[in-house]
Amino acid sequence: MGSYTDDDAIIRQKLIDAEIPGAKIEFDPAEADRAGAFVEDALSEEDARAAEEGLEPPAPAPVPTKGALFALARAKN
Repeated sequence: MGSYTDDDAIIRQKLIDAEIPGAKIEFDPAEADRAGAFVEDALSEEDARAAEEGLEPPAPAPVPTKGALFALARAKN
């Protein structure tokens, strides 16, 4: 990262102020970018699918029978 500037001090103070419950701190787009607000670090779809490899699919939910639904309805009333 480059040298520390007055803008960095302002951004740092805004970030500190933003931790105050209920505080509404405004950042202009350049400040937000400098503070790292737009860093994309989510997994790509390809990486997410690769992470699923080797996992077993979830078991299907049991389908209730007609009698079970009536019993459940009676129990709730």
